[in-house]
Amino acid sequence: MAERKPIKGVTIERTEKLIDETLAHMPEKAQKKRAPHVGANEPSVSSCAVKSNRKVVPGVMSQRGCAYAGAKGVVWGPIRDMVHVSHGPIGCGVYSWGTRRNLMQGTPGVTSFPLDFTSDFQERDIVYGGDAKLEKLLREANELFPLNKGLSILSECPVGLIGDDINAVAKKMEKELDKLVVPCNCEGFRGVSQSLGHHISNDSIRDHIIGKYEFTEKAGPYDVALIGDYNIGGDVWAAKPILEEIGLNVKSIWTGDGEVEKIAATHTVKLNLIHCYRSMNYMCKVMEEKWGIPWLEYNFFGPTKIEESLRAIAERFDDKIKKNVEKVIKKYKPMMKEIVDEYKPRLDGKTAMLFVGGLRPRHTVGAYEDLGIQITGTGYEFAHQDDYDRTAPEMAKGTLIYDDVSEFELEKYVEEFKPDLVGSGIKEKYVFQKSGIPFRQMHSWDYSGPYHGYEGFKIFARDIDMAINSPTWGLVKSPF
Repeated sequence: MAERKPIKGVTIERTEKLIDETLAHMPEKAQKKRAPHVGANEPSVSSCAVKSNRKVVPGVMSQRGCAYAGAKGVVWGPIRDMVHVSHGPIGCGVYSWGTRRNLMQGTPGVTSFPLDFTSDFQERDIVYGGDAKLEKLLREANELFPLNKGLSILSECPVGLIGDDINAVAKKMEKELDKLVVPCNCEGFRGVSQSLGHHISNDSIRDHIIGKYEFTEKAGPYDVALIGDYNIGGDVWAAKPILEEIGLNVKSIWTGDGEVEKIAATHTVKLNLIHCYRSMNYMCKVMEEKWGIPWLEYNFFGPTKIEESLRAIAERFDDKIKKNVEKVIKKYKPMMKEIVDEYKPRLDGKTAMLFVGGLRPRHTVGAYEDLGIQITGTGYEFAHQDDYDRTAPEMAKGTLIYDDVSEFELEKYVEEFKPDLVGSGIKEKYVFQKSGIPFRQMHSWDYSGPYHGYEGFKIFARDIDMAINSPTWGLVKSPF
């Protein structure tokens, strides 16, 4: 990959000075702990120097979620034909409603279940245990929604603290209901972030689901699975047709708009295509080791990355798929050029700073660049070292890389670099909008989407232009 062109005014020296000045506001102990998590990007170095996947510094505001959020909100919740039970107090249980815009097909309550199933722990359950209550809930849920293809149990913090045995309950109820019942020991206090929740979920799929079913259709040479796409705003529905158009057969999706029996049969596909590396690389590696299924990371954000990804995917198949890929790229080129011609003159030379969760701090960089926008800073809430190693080559030299950045730090960095747009989460949205800085909520596409694929790029370009060039910003006085 060619190194990114330098961004005017952005140098390693300026960035390092900004980091030092920002950390100087913190107590000495906090400075020492935070310093390794922020750095100026050096793409030529083989390993990114920014440290990650460490516990949050006490007293420093973090934007992270917990293991339960990673398990329920990311991996399990989007599976459409299962009943997902949050075992614990109602506070977290409310999160068991579909909160991340994981769009799904089906009739709610009949063939899909984006509903709030929680055991609503009370004080007496803390004292006496909630096993019996959980059993009763599972029976009732199955009786009320008989067309479900299985039930999952996702444990919240008190369940782990008091020792409720959800594994024993799941085993008992699976026999009684004659239906798949999967325990997921994802208590929120486990690990350092929601990343462990992804890993625990992957392990529970490995132990209880994968390999239990076979596809009804005969296996073919072009069978693939989409791994780590949660159909935010319909992203899966924009990506899947492209793969089908080049001649591939998408047999299962993990887990946006996913179906549990198809997920369980994924061990028979020829290639796993992974979208969110952070949340699902574990299962791709399991399937590679156990069933010999290769996997490939792909990126359908923006025409440049779509073309790169399609050609990389084609290399795993025969000449038929390679020819189809070139046809598809040629077909959509005029549409992509039309979008770029419309929006790039309005966005060229603008800058943006990103801070999101799993894959978007690096995957969306190319889509911004297709519109002429340069990324001056990026980082993750819960990334690991391999995520940052993949990010550094996507960023220009001297740009800011930050891990688990606090609100205070991010505000200081934005104040210095003065981006034309900040792309982050709901917790940051109103802080920056009230400061007169255009913002896009990049966790759930700010209630828009899809942003993935050819159709998604059209919507992405419109939304970014609408955010940056809205005349309303002239009515807001920025403190900068």
